Amino acid sequence: MGYFGGIIILLCINSIAAMGVSLLTGFTGIFTLGHAAYMALGAYTTAILTVQYGVHWFLAILAGGVISMTIAYLIGIPTLKLMGDYYAIASIGLVESIRLILENWQSLTKGARGYPGIEGFTTLPVALIFLVVMTIGMINLINSRYGRAFKACRDDYLAASLLGYNTAFYRILSLAISGFYCGIAGALMAGFMTFIQPVMFDMMKSTELTSVVVFGGLGSLSGTLLASAVITLVVELFRPISQYRMLIYGGILVAIMVLRPEGIMGSWEVWDLSKGLSFVRTKSKRGGNDGLS
Repeated sequence: MGYFGGIIILLCINSIAAMGVSLLTGFTGIFTLGHAAYMALGAYTTAILTVQYGVHWFLAILAGGVISMTIAYLIGIPTLKLMGDYYAIASIGLVESIRLILENWQSLTKGARGYPGIEGFTTLPVALIFLVVMTIGMINLINSRYGRAFKACRDDYLAASLLGYNTAFYRILSLAISGFYCGIAGALMAGFMTFIQPVMFDMMKSTELTSVVVFGGLGSLSGTLLASAVITLVVELFRPISQYRMLIYGGILVAIMVLRPEGIMGSWEVWDLSKGLSFVRTKSKRGGNDGLS
């Protein structure tokens, strides 16, 4: 597979997880710092099913996503009553709680030493197929009536309630779907690394995912994917100078936030920009024809 093939696989995994966080934070307006917990649930579910029970890796990946989605839904029922930054604080407690459970449940998770012997099923074609399918799914979701409801909750929670939206339901649904995406990403991570530890899914990982969403632009899926590519490449390509790697990574984030606070894409999508350019071209052609006549 090679070094660069491994980077592309990691890019696919990070992009899937970032799309999940983007749905909750960018499109629904709920700031989170705990989605690494759902990656951990997906990773450990897949590892346990494939290693201990001999389940086929594809079914195990789906099971990891479903388990993460279910836990997210159950957690969302009480916690999404919290508004503003209070949910972000609660999500920090979530990721630390999941990590401590994984570290101390020795009989099931093998504890802090990690879970070895996982099948290396996350090949480059598998990672690319999952990325394409889940990107198409997310594009269709955010352009559906559910996506419009998520954006209404983000823009004005009270106004959306007055317009008849069941805002509590849509907020919980957004969290559940984002948990599914992070669970799938965690499952693919387990198949890529073939060894997982609870420390791989700590608050630093959650912060990295949220940084990607802010870096790309809140409310921009293509911005999230672009930012995920940039940050993954920066972190991996500067690995040989690991003592300066995080300094460079932090410097890029600070520069973007200073020079372009709305993120790389803002709230725009790549396909919106292409539509705008085609509109400008069409208008200029019409203007030229009018001038000739």
